Amino acid sequence: CGEEFSSSVSKPRFLEQLETYLRKELQSLDPSKPNAQELKLQAYQEVFEYFIEDFKTYKPLLSAIKNEYDITLAYLRDQIRTLEPLKAMVVTVSEQCNQKILALREDERAEIKALKQEKVQLLKRIDQLRENQLGLQAQLARMQEDLAHQYLLYRDEADSRKLLISEINEMRFLEDDLKHLQTQVVAVEDPVKMKLALKVAREDLTRLQVELNCMKADYGEVVPRRDFTALEKNHKEALAKKATLQKDFDQLKEEYDTLLDIHKQVSDQRDKVSTQLEHIKGRLTPRPQWQKCAEVVSGGDDRWHLLSEGLSSDQLVDVLLAEIGGKDIREKEFFDGLGKGDAVPVYLRYEGTIKNLKLKKIEIVDKIKDIWKEKVPADQQKGERRSLDEFFHEYLQKKHADSASKWAYSIQEGCRLYRDDDFINLFFNILTGKVDEGVYHGQIHLISHLLKELMHSDSSEKGSLSKEKFRQALSRAFPLKNQEQIEELIQAAESQQGHLEDLNTINYEVLFSEFAEDQVGNFLTLLRKQATAEKQKYLAALTKELGSRTEVKVADLRTAFQSIDPTVDPQTVERYICLAFQMEKEDLEQAAPVDVNSAMQRLLAADVKRTGPGPKED
Repeated sequence: CGEEFSSSVSKPRFLEQLETYLRKELQSLDPSKPNAQELKLQAYQEVFEYFIEDFKTYKPLLSAIKNEYDITLAYLRDQIRTLEPLKAMVVTVSEQCNQKILALREDERAEIKALKQEKVQLLKRIDQLRENQLGLQAQLARMQEDLAHQYLLYRDEADSRKLLISEINEMRFLEDDLKHLQTQVVAVEDPVKMKLALKVAREDLTRLQVELNCMKADYGEVVPRRDFTALEKNHKEALAKKATLQKDFDQLKEEYDTLLDIHKQVSDQRDKVSTQLEHIKGRLTPRPQWQKCAEVVSGGDDRWHLLSEGLSSDQLVDVLLAEIGGKDIREKEFFDGLGKGDAVPVYLRYEGTIKNLKLKKIEIVDKIKDIWKEKVPADQQKGERRSLDEFFHEYLQKKHADSASKWAYSIQEGCRLYRDDDFINLFFNILTGKVDEGVYHGQIHLISHLLKELMHSDSSEKGSLSKEKFRQALSRAFPLKNQEQIEELIQAAESQQGHLEDLNTINYEVLFSEFAEDQVGNFLTLLRKQATAEKQKYLAALTKELGSRTEVKVADLRTAFQSIDPTVDPQTVERYICLAFQMEKEDLEQAAPVDVNSAMQRLLAADVKRTGPGPKED
């Protein structure tokens, strides 16, 4: 009932007028203006003044309240005006402190680096001192043994000397007694005295006989020290010769056993190959007689010999198809120079005609290997990686001087003809700028890292491992590969082993050897394919992380890398970002956004790989 009564009572007319006035004033204000809050407060003050004027009874109290609020607001405004300069000063001081902190961090980073280097040097010094200590301890033990041996010899000699001196003294006393008895003049022969002398002489004789027997028993086997030393020296020399001969015998026996095993393996392989050959002869068609093609190729035997020299059967089929279709792939005798413009690569800048050297595939492969062999140490010596086209130009000028252009155009043509070879194709793509040079160095590092891990696991140093140890070495070398990829590598390694007696043993040295025309085996080919697939998967995850963006900023790309690869270090991320934006590290802060597809293509052509497990694998 109370609620119904209160709802039925209408507001006073004065209150409605005040609310209407206040509402109009507030609606007329623009909230975007800086002083909108002050204008809003002014509207409320005017309404409050009307309210005070209307209530005469409460006017003094309400006026006092209003005055106190005005005084307080004025005081607070003064405080705000006073603190405004302090706020700007705080911002300035904060920026200065941040700069000082960054400078201190840079100084500490250099100091930490120097301390780390000093730590490494001290650790090396400690290892060296430990090795010296072990050597000194071994030398001390050996000297103690020699000293103990010499002391025993000295003690034996001293005891022998004392015994001899004692015996000599006794003999001297006996001789004096005998002389004394002989010199005595017996005036009267006394039978009793003579009997006593005879008895004493017999006792002395018995005693001397006993002592003589004891000396014979004690020193009967004693030899002169000179003879003993000579015999001991001969004995040591004989032992040393025996040890050397035994070592040579063991080595020869091991080599003989190895040769027997190899002979047995080769015999088994020969028998198996002979069986397979007989089987193949019965099933497969005979090898084509390519010389018959000279009868249908224009130019006869001479031209066919020129076209087919050094080519495999598959390449001969391509040549024959090209001849049938009217194409000219090996007959080009001269090249037309591309000129000397800036758009022409530096190693191809030439005007006029150039003779084609008609390089074979093996010659191109050897030349590429020699280029890499000289470029890597040259870059390490200068401390920076030069572009391959500039180094290629300098290399040809150094090696061939006047004929550098012939070699440049001939190698370019050979790379185009043999681009189905992975090694040649990679060099050609790096030379033309389609692929970053880091891809080549990444493949070399990948193979050398695996070879080091396999050699570390091979304690016997025989070049072979059991299948289980080989699997464990692969897992340690490539911790990010799953079990299926490891098994694929093991199967590829087994297919490259040939015919071995022990099927549970893998000769890993065979996996890194080259075959005809410097072609690698199935194992390294699969390893490179897996690395390429892993890079594509890694960049696909990066593209997915970027979402539907058409352009990407430096900060967004850095966040995406850290999101899909949490363990990646900041230096690696910065290197990847520099590759994506084609800029130096110092210019990344001013870098403009780039197209996502362009960035992904640049990363795909560079040495980019995952450094740790993804977020889901953690």
